[in-house]
Amino acid sequence: MRGPHNILRLIRTGATLERTGAMGVVLDAFDAPKPLRLAARLLGWPFKWLGYYGDPNMPPAPRALTALGPAYIKFGQVLSTRPDVVGDEMATQLRVLQDKLPPFPVSEAKRTFETELGVSVDSLFSEFSEPVAAASIAQVHQARLTESGETVAVKVLRPNVERNFQRDVDAFYLAASMIELLSPSSRRLRPMDVIKHFEGVVKGELDLRLESAAASEFAANTSNDPGFQLPEVKWELSGRRVMTLGWAEGIPLGDNDALDAAGHDRVALSERVLQLFLQHALRDGYFHADMHQGNLKVAPNGDIIALDFGIMGHIDEYTRRVYAEILFGFIRRDYKRVAEVHFEAGYVPNDRDVDEFARALRAVGEPIFGMDATRISMGRLLSYLFEVTERFGMETRTELILLQRTMVVVEGVARSLDPKMNIWNVAKPIVEDYIKTSIGPRAFAKDLGKTALVLARFGPRLPDLMEQVLIAQAQGKPEPKTSTFKTKSVWAVTGAVAGGGLAALFQSLF
Repeated sequence: MRGPHNILRLIRTGATLERTGAMGVVLDAFDAPKPLRLAARLLGWPFKWLGYYGDPNMPPAPRALTALGPAYIKFGQVLSTRPDVVGDEMATQLRVLQDKLPPFPVSEAKRTFETELGVSVDSLFSEFSEPVAAASIAQVHQARLTESGETVAVKVLRPNVERNFQRDVDAFYLAASMIELLSPSSRRLRPMDVIKHFEGVVKGELDLRLESAAASEFAANTSNDPGFQLPEVKWELSGRRVMTLGWAEGIPLGDNDALDAAGHDRVALSERVLQLFLQHALRDGYFHADMHQGNLKVAPNGDIIALDFGIMGHIDEYTRRVYAEILFGFIRRDYKRVAEVHFEAGYVPNDRDVDEFARALRAVGEPIFGMDATRISMGRLLSYLFEVTERFGMETRTELILLQRTMVVVEGVARSLDPKMNIWNVAKPIVEDYIKTSIGPRAFAKDLGKTALVLARFGPRLPDLMEQVLIAQAQGKPEPKTSTFKTKSVWAVTGAVAGGGLAALFQSLF
């Protein structure tokens, strides 16, 4: 489906923004410079008649994104958690994209359930409600099991959502290729690889069997985490396009008025949501990668409940250790050590100067250390950060895009609960604990034990392997191909919790 015909999709994007009145609103929210405003108007205005009309009852920005389709809605969901980037009014408007989108008929949901599982809805459930939440990919119904009387949540994929997502992704590929062609300096950001990664994530989210497995694994990892709950998967009532879980009762994490009325401590909740994410990412290497307010509730007892496990992130142990050491360096303001870790791991080319890099990191970190989001100039920081990354030749690492994106979302969620949150202080105990258990003598002894097990298993093959290598060197031939551990850059993540709003900067870049 990729090809020049997708130009129409890109033109229609600009036309839809223009037709719905969202173009000016979006440009104002991002404080776009005059040249960009002019280019955007020239792209959208002449083709305004091609744009989608959307729902006139919605505000301009969510109206345009909803009309454009699920991939655009995903983008709006991320922005809804960043009032410090797009402003409070825009963030509030975009929040309807999280779980309040137009639903499809309950009859269609029942038909999908029966087709997928081969069982009548009426025979399984004594009640099956109208949609209680509708998001970009699926919608949720509350139902009651006839046999046990238990209340459950039934998640059903939207009709034709697979085809609609692929259409948007194809257009994104064209946009990325045009960016690389017209702006050679952008190639270091690897826009084509970014879209490829996004496509892989989306395809995984469109198979609810994988989401059920992810929820089960996540529950096993976090079963002993205080203040955190997950609903139970009902495997016998789940399939590729349908997923059934236990019902989770609670207040949406984005409803501050309801949280206050129920007596919940929003400051404590803001700290817990950030610490839980860091704990899952560092301790387990497996984290919820779509933690916006629509996927989080607060139980009556104050526990945070996570929902929607279609997008989960994984980080290998080596990357987690480097990530933690860099974060710890930022927390201690030890920019020289942060720079050294980047060079040791090969994230910055060896021909660059480590001291100069440390000074560049200090220039980024010091002005925002300890500040709250209301005192930070996002535009100035973004401009300088882009200069730093370009000067030191650091490329986008697509394998960590999920971590970058999730940190942006989690930071936004935390700040929506407590705008003056000090992310450095909140992150410190989690990072310190991981450092103690994973980068000390005890961790070294554990690594040696793992190495010994590997050598014991492959020991009989080592003499032959060494002989092959030595023969190849003697004959001047390439060495035999063997598996290697690929180092992964965490440059885009180092600022994720390094201070107010810095995560948003890295996400904007990468």
